[in-house]
Amino acid sequence: MIRASWTPGASIEATLELWASSLREVKGRMRPLFTQERVAASAGAFLDGLLGAERRKTGWMRAEAAGDPGPWRQKAVLGRGRWDADALRDVVRDYALETLAAVEGQRWAIEDAFETAKTELGLAHNETRSWHGWHRHVSLVMMAFALLAVTRHHANAPPPKRRARPRLPAR
Repeated sequence: MIRASWTPGASIEATLELWASSLREVKGRMRPLFTQERVAASAGAFLDGLLGAERRKTGWMRAEAAGDPGPWRQKAVLGRGRWDADALRDVVRDYALETLAAVEGQRWAIEDAFETAKTELGLAHNETRSWHGWHRHVSLVMMAFALLAVTRHHANAPPPKRRARPRLPAR
């Protein structure tokens, strides 16, 4: 769900297209971390679920939104999947440094970002039982948040400057 305060002045269609293109880029960056395509697809479905419109981001709701019969596939990515959570952290960090360093710098933005991560992206709805699962859950939530922040930045970018039309010489 994109908060209304994140996209003032931008059309919904433009915002959604920016969001979709950023999501494709994020999933492309995440893909090399997984050795199997089905595990990468489950991680992508997990990310889609985190960005979905559901108020609570429980495993069952994420699975239902992804069309899965249950949360087992996505939970396997968090708990039993063989991928490097530290490498995902590095992907998130690099993505954030590339795109967010110039975007946010005020204290209120950090508080707003934390509230957004908790309420809209499911940071507070952790269902894992191990540190590794928690670490992976938080990493994926932060990737989803970085995607939202980049979308906000692109949606609020000033329009390109118009060039002045050349004047005809006076006769």
